[in-house]
Amino acid sequence: MQPHDLLRELKRTVDELQALNEIGRALTSTLDLPEVLRLVMGRTQDLLKASRFSLLLLDEATQELRFEVAAGPGSEKLAAMRLPLGEGLAGWVARERQPVLVADVKHDPRFAARFDAISGHATRSVIAVPLVSKGRTLGVIEVVSGEGERELNPEDLTTVQTLADHAAIAIENAQAFERIRELTIVDDHTGLYNARHLHRVLDAEVTRSERYGRPFSLVFVDLDKFKAVNDTHGHQAGSAALREVGEVLRAGLRETDIATRYGGDEYVILLPEADRAQAMMVAERLRVAVAGHAFLADRALSVHLTASFGVATWPVDGRKAEELLGRADAAMYMVKGGSRDAVAHAGGADPAPK
Repeated sequence: MQPHDLLRELKRTVDELQALNEIGRALTSTLDLPEVLRLVMGRTQDLLKASRFSLLLLDEATQELRFEVAAGPGSEKLAAMRLPLGEGLAGWVARERQPVLVADVKHDPRFAARFDAISGHATRSVIAVPLVSKGRTLGVIEVVSGEGERELNPEDLTTVQTLADHAAIAIENAQAFERIRELTIVDDHTGLYNARHLHRVLDAEVTRSERYGRPFSLVFVDLDKFKAVNDTHGHQAGSAALREVGEVLRAGLRETDIATRYGGDEYVILLPEADRAQAMMVAERLRVAVAGHAFLADRALSVHLTASFGVATWPVDGRKAEELLGRADAAMYMVKGGSRDAVAHAGGADPAPK
């Protein structure tokens, strides 16, 4: 081996060790998945100097790969793309759990040309390596070299495999932490956020509104005569109905709104930057949606429910989190003590007509 080749190989080894050291630090310094992914892809870019990189994660529910991180020309167009196991080189690698180095994709039938068409950039050579930890396929790291660029080689493949082995552990740890975190803030029955999370974000919303002077509203929801569902159809059907109510409520909200199961058959919805009039309109829309829905249809039942809604708005109905919750709850009970299936606000007005 010539001296300059030896120096080049030594530099590559030092760079790889540095990259692995940084990923190793990530194992102990952060459990934030986006940060771990950015670090892995950043170090891969530094080492390989190729034009395009992707880190795809496997959605176990749908058995599809999604582009979690993508860098390089046209990569922004891939963000919404998904590919099933087996499609393209990345799909094949995820399914077979085998790394590949393809010098010229024109001669490999596994290559999926549709991604080049979407990104607008032609691929020449590809490295794809599975991310596997504890017997689970987590995703794929893919490195792409375009036409007119240097051809990826076996040394590059070895580098990516070494990075992938360490990255998979970091990703597995971050995903496990995320699952544990979700268990602490998500209600088991409905999939909505729970009361613990509501109190946390409500305090933050009060602080934000105090700073910027923007209103927000709370909607307190209580199902009318829900006990009859449990008594008539059983508690399993009742739990299914509660989950379905959560789905109906969530479907009528913006992405920025936060729907929570407060307890029992009660729900609370946080509407950022919504004043009283806007919140009343949202609550009425949700009231109509609940009343018009046939619940438990998948159980060959057609259960109809109604709900009572109470609205409180910052700052007109209170400036503290617990005060607003109490006022929204009181407005809901005003409806409950009257007609039910209606909406009232904490200002003491009569329930809105049906």
